[in-house]
Amino acid sequence: MHLNTFWASLAGKTVTFCGIGRSHLPLIDLFAKKGAIVSARDRRTPEQLGETGEKLQKAGVRLILGEDYLKDLNEDIIFRTPGMRFYLPELEEARRRGSVVTSEMEVFFAFCPCKLYAVTGSDGKTTTTTLISEMLKAAGKTVHLGGNIGRPLLPEIESIRETDVAVAELSSFQLISMRQGPDVAVVTNVSPNHLDIHKDMQEYIDAKKNVLLHQSAFSRTVLNADNEVTAGFAPDVRGDLWWFSREQKPQRGAYLDENGDLYVQGEKLMNRREIRLPGLINVENLLAAACAVWGDVPADVIREVARTFAGVEHRAEYVRTLDGVSYYNDSIASSPTRTLRGTLSFYDEKIIMISGGYDKHIPYDELGPAICKKVRVQILMGATADKIEAAIKNAPGYQPGAPEIIRVANMEEAVEAARKAARPGEIVSLSPASASFDLYKDFEARGRHFKDVVNRLA
Repeated sequence: MHLNTFWASLAGKTVTFCGIGRSHLPLIDLFAKKGAIVSARDRRTPEQLGETGEKLQKAGVRLILGEDYLKDLNEDIIFRTPGMRFYLPELEEARRRGSVVTSEMEVFFAFCPCKLYAVTGSDGKTTTTTLISEMLKAAGKTVHLGGNIGRPLLPEIESIRETDVAVAELSSFQLISMRQGPDVAVVTNVSPNHLDIHKDMQEYIDAKKNVLLHQSAFSRTVLNADNEVTAGFAPDVRGDLWWFSREQKPQRGAYLDENGDLYVQGEKLMNRREIRLPGLINVENLLAAACAVWGDVPADVIREVARTFAGVEHRAEYVRTLDGVSYYNDSIASSPTRTLRGTLSFYDEKIIMISGGYDKHIPYDELGPAICKKVRVQILMGATADKIEAAIKNAPGYQPGAPEIIRVANMEEAVEAARKAARPGEIVSLSPASASFDLYKDFEARGRHFKDVVNRLA
């Protein structure tokens, strides 16, 4: 179906959006303009929605709010917000009645007119997505960046030209129902995550694999050779398979050698010391991005981006130095592996780390030994504090007081405890190893609060 045919088919159809958030708000307006009869559903009350709800009602959008917001889900087309469980009974019943249950990203993939790069993974996907975008922009391309990175792409689809490129970061929640494939798919790694939403680890893995299952023979797939799960995706690749690795030297793809040199397709790209972003995970992110754009972006442009790109907010982000102590915001670390591959791999000296948050029912055991090795003072808060403390004390290298463990109730107390404990020349990093939902709306709100508290220190 052509995009114009799709728009024309909406006239008079009922369309509902489950979840009134940043990915759906511009779509609600767009679909109403295309002649659809639009409603919006959300668990929040009118008071909690506030001005957003008032604006929607003034625009003629019917609101279904409160605990029963999914009752009578009988519209022709139903848009599911990414964080909503795909197999909810209400959605299953709607499918049985003949409703179309879809998502913003699914519709965008169906009608995207240009070359499409898609990135997923448990760790590093936002940085890799942004690196790909920056490399393509530096090569002179008009880039449309969106998806899980925080910006819906469907509202701008009519302005995208065939000669442009689109770069999308995709979460497992977006991918679980995806039935179209991108031109270039990248999987950075897969490790336990979001097990509070997915029914089990296999469902999470299968969702990630969807990024490549529907590609064509003309597509490119970039996989992490060092990750057992992603390496296991190889038999399902239909097109051109590229690998990236820190431990092996694949014939097709990119790798880091024993001298710290990065190679792509046998050509030396640069030494890891030239990369502005710290840590081995960012070496992997750069290797993955280089594989994705190789042939579309000249090697010298890739090198220049690697040397100048300072990173993405909330990812080992420098905040300030006070009394000789440097503060870093790594709020993106919403799982143990993100903290392991992020903050705990970045610094040679022992640090002061603030951790803890919402419990996604994932194991913390592997975090303990790394904390004992790399952390001098561990500050804990939130629902996962007990799990993290147990992982530390059960670690083989743990000695009482090494690290010192401090329990706090909130971010203000955490920063104050860090300031009291820190010595000149030391590093304090927020790296929660947990989701934010017990205290914050998302990791961005958590990171902004941390920065605000740190910047208010006198």
